[in-house]
Amino acid sequence: MTTCTATSTKTGTAAAKNLVETAIGAGSFSTLVTAVKAAGLVETLTSPGPFTVFAPTDEAFGKLPKGTVEALLKDIPKLKSILTYHVVAGKVMAADVVKLRSAKTVQGTALSVDASKGVKIGGANVLTTDIETSNGVIHVIDTVLIPA
Repeated sequence: MTTCTATSTKTGTAAAKNLVETAIGAGSFSTLVTAVKAAGLVETLTSPGPFTVFAPTDEAFGKLPKGTVEALLKDIPKLKSILTYHVVAGKVMAADVVKLRSAKTVQGTALSVDASKGVKIGGANVLTTDIETSNGVIHVIDTVLIPA
């Protein structure tokens, strides 16, 4: 069972960096950063926001069927839809997430929230919470979320 941990970067320099800079600096989101760049979402995710990003790790992208990431990098509308499905407008900290049943994404549909056994967002386990940035917050998840 994966539990939600309250890892925070309120102190230090991380909060001075935006969502994209923080993801690059973490070193475990290179596939996500590549996808964000390919989809043309860097400008959006470096804007003032704030945004909440449920960020799949490189390991999460590795769970997708072989060739999926490469195919998505060539299908920009589908890639953009998947990426914006991981983003919620506003800064939603872990203490607020656990009180929700769902969260409306920038993509337009809602993600389910289940805090009964650890925290799950759209079926993905939340691994790390409350990584604060200058324009929002990142919560790390173990699965790439695909909108229905």
